[in-house]
Amino acid sequence: MPIALSILDLATIAPGQSARESFANSVVLAQAAERSGYRRVWYAEHHNMDSIASSATSVVIGHVAEHTKTIRLGAGGIMLPNHSPLVIAEQFGTLETLFPGRIDLGLGRAPGSDQKTMYALRRDNASADSFPQDVLELQGFLSGNSRIPGVQAVPRAEGIVPLYILGSSLFGAQLAAHLGLPYAFASHFAPGALHEAVAVYRDKFQPSEQLAEPYVIAGVNVFAADDHEVAAEHRAIAYRDRARRMIQRGPGQHDFSDDEIDAFLASPNGAQLSSMTKYTAVGTPEEIGSYLTDFADSIGADELITAHYAQRIEDRIHSVELTARAVAQVADPAVR
Repeated sequence: MPIALSILDLATIAPGQSARESFANSVVLAQAAERSGYRRVWYAEHHNMDSIASSATSVVIGHVAEHTKTIRLGAGGIMLPNHSPLVIAEQFGTLETLFPGRIDLGLGRAPGSDQKTMYALRRDNASADSFPQDVLELQGFLSGNSRIPGVQAVPRAEGIVPLYILGSSLFGAQLAAHLGLPYAFASHFAPGALHEAVAVYRDKFQPSEQLAEPYVIAGVNVFAADDHEVAAEHRAIAYRDRARRMIQRGPGQHDFSDDEIDAFLASPNGAQLSSMTKYTAVGTPEEIGSYLTDFADSIGADELITAHYAQRIEDRIHSVELTARAVAQVADPAVR
């Protein structure tokens, strides 16, 4: 049986593109994922980033849900310290009521922004300290077992909104294990502690009402194309653009050439940025299928959440389709 595949969509705003175009692209990407047999599409909460349009995450989920039929949709994730647990329970209770059996809620504790934006969100450095308690409070609202007497989330969906703990460190792994929740590791941009965190999660896991056994989701970047050189070029363009945006913030900045960006990424100063994309599958379907299968096996992942960053939406959709076919063929070579 092939490894379960899902997608992380940041609703990326490509150079020269509008946020409205980005949302339209998210719809067609989710439709392609639905046709191709992906399990879910998640959208991440980020703020004050001019290249990411998924800041109002629950609104994006609702929009895409209106234009799809069966695929699960959710947050990967909501940065819970930015919000009141009651407000998030109301938002996702509403989504599950409107789209029953299709809504997920992944939770993280990072701000999803820079320091100034964190303060604009009305949170401080101590906000993350209450994350475990906030998760339990949210869980209570969603299940109808409020921890605050006399307060309930309305609407509360009849169905279950499953919770997932997101992380890139041992903290998230330990919390997910303690609460008996699925654990999604952000190895697509923070690969360092992947193997240790997954091992800790499995070792300390305690069964819960939601989950009887550990369930691991791992993030991985994918650039799939019919030709390896084409896939490699898509990767180069996407990662140059990411680096350029990160080192070129603010007005009056130098417009770095491709050669300058490549030199920076190859230098000691750019090593950390380059290391963020350690887990990246690039190439033809055969290469992609082999890489993803080996990656999943290395940590015993139950599911991979793939991030497709080719700049043109047509190339992202093709990457999504090729990846699904490639993984299916690894499990059953007769699949075409």
